[in-house]
Amino acid sequence: MSLIPLLAPLAAILILGLVAPVRRTGRPAAFISIAGALTALVAAAMTWQQVTTFGPILTEWNWLLDAQGTLATVGVLADHDSSLMLLLVTLVALLVQVYSLGYLSDEPPAALGRYYLYQSMFAFSMIGLVLAPNLLQLFICWELVGLCSYLLIGFWFKKHSAARAAVKAFWTTKAGDVGLLIGIVLLWRHTGTFDFAELRLLVESGMVGLDGLALITFCLYLGAAGKSAQLPLHIWLPDAMEGPTPVSALIHAATMVTAGVYLLTRTAFLFALTPDVLLIVGWIGALTALAAAMMACAQNDIKRVLAYSTVSQLGYMMAAIGAGYAAAGFFHLLTHGVFKALLFLGAGAVIHAVHTNDITQMGGLARRMPQTMVVFVIGTLSLAGLPLFAGFLSKEEILAAVWAGGVTVPFILLLAGAFLTAFYMMRVVFLTFFGTPHAGHQGEGHHAHDAPWSMTGPLWILAIASMVIGVYFTFSHPELPFEPPAWLAATATGVALAGIGLAWATYQRHLIAPETLASMAGPLRVAAARGFWIDEAFLLVYRQILQRMAAIFGWLDRYIVDGVLNVVSAWTVSAGEQLRRVQTGRVQDYVLAVGAGVVAVVWFLGGLW
Repeated sequence: MSLIPLLAPLAAILILGLVAPVRRTGRPAAFISIAGALTALVAAAMTWQQVTTFGPILTEWNWLLDAQGTLATVGVLADHDSSLMLLLVTLVALLVQVYSLGYLSDEPPAALGRYYLYQSMFAFSMIGLVLAPNLLQLFICWELVGLCSYLLIGFWFKKHSAARAAVKAFWTTKAGDVGLLIGIVLLWRHTGTFDFAELRLLVESGMVGLDGLALITFCLYLGAAGKSAQLPLHIWLPDAMEGPTPVSALIHAATMVTAGVYLLTRTAFLFALTPDVLLIVGWIGALTALAAAMMACAQNDIKRVLAYSTVSQLGYMMAAIGAGYAAAGFFHLLTHGVFKALLFLGAGAVIHAVHTNDITQMGGLARRMPQTMVVFVIGTLSLAGLPLFAGFLSKEEILAAVWAGGVTVPFILLLAGAFLTAFYMMRVVFLTFFGTPHAGHQGEGHHAHDAPWSMTGPLWILAIASMVIGVYFTFSHPELPFEPPAWLAATATGVALAGIGLAWATYQRHLIAPETLASMAGPLRVAAARGFWIDEAFLLVYRQILQRMAAIFGWLDRYIVDGVLNVVSAWTVSAGEQLRRVQTGRVQDYVLAVGAGVVAVVWFLGGLW
């Protein structure tokens, strides 16, 4: 059963990849891909139930062998964490594929078929990553996920900005992947295994040496930082919004970007042995959470607001892991995946209706798009972390974990980020759904309406899931491995309500002018709007260092490497020209040469005698 979630999208890939007429007809390709995603979701639910009842499921086959035995295996490992992650991935993949039927209905059939082929490829790669029983298989699927992200971000490859964003995402994440690969190789050299279960046994039995382990875990973290968009490697994620909005919901909210968090959750037992590296993870996570929230406040593109919000929430997850409580970060990963997918798909419905991403050019859509408004508000309140909504307990648990970890400054940074999160999301709500419609879009706003069932259906499923999760955890209060302070829940809720109140006073009641608020922030807002010039810093490094290094290596290649080869080849040609003169083609010359040879041999032999 645990293999079916992996085999279902693989079957869809084979059909769409090999049967060209099906792929080029668009909607049949969509139905094949959706059928694969639905099968994977049903199998994932059954796998989760089986794991809950009977415990972990491990199925492996030998892959690489050496003289000592098995070097590496492939297979599936379904346990508590991977089965829950599998449910999230397959659910969001299915809903996004159904949603895409309406959102991309105007695409040519061949383009639509290509899109669903990429979707099935991504689902297969992500499921393979989630179920990987060892680091080697995880890395292979990790790279496949990166490839699919590149293809889906650049789906509209004729659009220059989309093509550039795809390349930027690919190479930025590859910078971190180099660290991950080095870490995996060093870990195998250190322990002799790639297998998660064997690594855990070695750690529990005290057989993993601490010498060099900090370097290994830091290299693993570099890979996670690239995939999960931690400072300063976050720069690819906002630009990735150039892809179709359903792609943003699938890859850049619920699944691929959380792969780094998932990796650190899987290897938390190793990181526990290197507290210095955990401290780095926690501090960078907290700084990412606050900096990205500040950048989201300065954005007017609804998708870029959500992109920076995703970066910020990933920072929260990393902060919990850095505090030593990976379970809290993983819990927020699961709830965030549901309500952030809801927000991205809700934003897609708005963009689909008004044909602009700019929230300052919207307004008044609550009357014309009531269903979209309701589900978007549910997603917003979940992200803000209010009681009865999905993000309430998971965000509170992260704050409690960081407080229990004794890192006070990151805790304060996360509280400030929670205030800004509530502010910028309610700013989006007020500017988009309430107030006066923008004059430049009166016509489009007047005809705006809720999306067709293929788009609203997934929205309502995610909204209901967000509410069910929120209500359940608000009243159940599962037992935590630490005792949160009594004041924490009230403080976290109060901070969120303060952010909502400031947005209401500014953008709904107009008690505070937005310009006044911006001027109060001063240079900080300018810096946030420019992304704290991190992109420019990378460009400066590229131009001042990498380009000069490229010029130096180019000169060495042209004049040293090529020069040596050219001299050797010239000598060879010259020697050949000289030697070629021996072959005259006249018989008498050859007879003379043979006679001279005989005389030389006789003379030589006579000397020996």
